[in-house]
Amino acid sequence: MIIMGIDPGIARVGWAVVDAAGSTPKAIAYGCIETQKTHTHQSRLIIVYESILKLLTRYAPECVSMEELFFSTNTKTAMSVAESRGILVLAAGMKKVPVISYTPLTIKQTITGSGKADKTQIQRMITKILKLKEVPKPDDTADALAIALTHAYSYRMKGKSL
Repeated sequence: MIIMGIDPGIARVGWAVVDAAGSTPKAIAYGCIETQKTHTHQSRLIIVYESILKLLTRYAPECVSMEELFFSTNTKTAMSVAESRGILVLAAGMKKVPVISYTPLTIKQTITGSGKADKTQIQRMITKILKLKEVPKPDDTADALAIALTHAYSYRMKGKSL
């Protein structure tokens, strides 16, 4: 099963494609879509949309796993990220790819075994699990890999065949 993990954002959208068909998941590709503050908000959303459509076309994932949004203080940031997340869900829908969402807590627990894990612990684990030479940068990319792995493990735990 080919899974695309996405860490939504407006300035940076982390993405990762993982092959979970074998006994050990493998990273196929990963990266980060970046938009500039100097662009209009609308232009930034268009860049995110067009970029993710290209990636969905190129890698043809069977599903997209995405982090659910959790914000407690900055409403302005939350709205921008929510709009970007909506664009990402729309792009997947346009390609008829189902989207599965995971909370940050679930991702941390799945990857490290602890819901209190920090970014460094998650990065170390994904690097080890995927046998990468170094921690993917920026953090958004590493997060996207963790999100994709979360779905790979969750899918297996539900007893579904890959």
